[in-house]
Amino acid sequence: MPTFRELGHKDVVYYIWAGMFAPRGTPEPVMKVLRDAARRAAQDPDFKGAMGKVDSLVQYKDAPDFQKYWEADAKRLAALVKVVGKIEDKK
Repeated sequence: MPTFRELGHKDVVYYIWAGMFAPRGTPEPVMKVLRDAARRAAQDPDFKGAMGKVDSLVQYKDAPDFQKYWEADAKRLAALVKVVGKIEDKK
């Protein structure tokens, strides 16, 4: 199977990210505990070292920054899928 680059799509970059989500309406004190725990885990040297061994970048983004990142990535991915011809605009 040819790669995107071999098909002529030279600017295609794809990567996998992971995020944590909680149900809408989760109380703010609970969200704070979850955010603090996720931040500490992402900054833990042992965790970062383990992720580095498998070439995985660890980058913590708190909710507002992650929301912006997620929205931008969704737009980028939708544009990519259109370029390779698998999505049509519903207009």
